[in-house]
Amino acid sequence: MQKAIYTTVGIDELLSHVQALKGVGARFVQMHAERCVDDGSYRLVYTFIDVRAAQEHIAQDGSYAIENLVVEGIDQYQEIPSISSYYPAVFPFENETHDLFGLAITDMQIDFKGFFYQVSTAEPMSVITPEVKAAREKAMKVRAAAEAKARKAAAEKAAAAAAAAGESAASAGDASAAASAGDAAGVAAQPAAAAGSDAQHDEAAAKVALKAAEMEAKLAAMDPEKAAKVHAALAAKVARDKQKKEA
Repeated sequence: MQKAIYTTVGIDELLSHVQALKGVGARFVQMHAERCVDDGSYRLVYTFIDVRAAQEHIAQDGSYAIENLVVEGIDQYQEIPSISSYYPAVFPFENETHDLFGLAITDMQIDFKGFFYQVSTAEPMSVITPEVKAAREKAMKVRAAAEAKARKAAAEKAAAAAAAAGESAASAGDASAAASAGDAAGVAAQPAAAAGSDAQHDEAAAKVALKAAEMEAKLAAMDPEKAAKVHAALAAKVARDKQKKEA
């Protein structure tokens, strides 16, 4: 059984309350806006669940609480601070609130870093575990570093090849020298091609590292016994692939 807790806060208190919820590991669930018929003002309701507390309560008596922050008395021209810097998943709700009611929500942050409201477990409500979050962040850093390294190496080698070709062409004073310069340019183009090859290699390595990190994230979210079976299956597959290559 679940119960709902409603806490009315002022618009200037909203972010501090959201920050406090974030600090205890609460997960954002939804947000909605409604227009009050009596005076034409607007009411915003932000819904959260403290996942850790909910898991404890469910284990004890099967109940947990949904926490709601309520902001009332908003007029159409009042600025509402976005909470997306704490909970990026609120963006679609804030955007819809703006589109439906014309309310001014400021400072929306919409960088989802490639993961749009993804979840990993089902009880009591889906949540990204710290282990999964850390694995995803590590995977993104590995990919970004590899891509940056590949771009830098390719640019440096291409620049060196172009400089070598330019010097050879500048020293040519007749047709024969110009032909030699053309040969030099062709030779200089080889490092540039090699740079491209290196970049492709680095990119491939980045993809392999990313895939490995994503797999670790999935395993971290699994039951330990199931994760061990998956590890064993992957190891067996690697061994079979190695035997095929050596055969």
